[in-house]
Amino acid sequence: MIARTGHSKNLQRWMDYLFGSHDPADLADMLHDDVIFRSPVVHTPQEGKAITMMYLGAAGQTLANDTFRYVRVFDCGDKAVLEFECEMDGVLVNGIDMIEWNDAGKITDFKVMVRPLKGMQAVHAAMKAMLEKMKASQV
Repeated sequence: MIARTGHSKNLQRWMDYLFGSHDPADLADMLHDDVIFRSPVVHTPQEGKAITMMYLGAAGQTLANDTFRYVRVFDCGDKAVLEFECEMDGVLVNGIDMIEWNDAGKITDFKVMVRPLKGMQAVHAAMKAMLEKMKASQV
């Protein structure tokens, strides 16, 4: 497993959130108001803090389970590529998070790519269910 400390300041904040607090206020503070989230399922980029928080929050409740781990980290200061693995419903999911920060340390772009097809299908089903649950609780 990749160490969760010793990264650039930007990446360390992400690691602290993902493997620690899961506090929505911490996530909101990390995101630029005009952040773009690029989903492995949705064709068009999702723009804005609110929608990005919804997607990343749902991912945190589905993908970031007890088996989630980063297996390779490419930390370039204002950009990072993080390869992850986890198991969902008996299916190995392999993917990458590509994150970009601005000069103020705010995430401006977050792209997720997932493989193989069975893994993508497991992620799609779990994310769809979680997003529907989250939307229903907002009503």
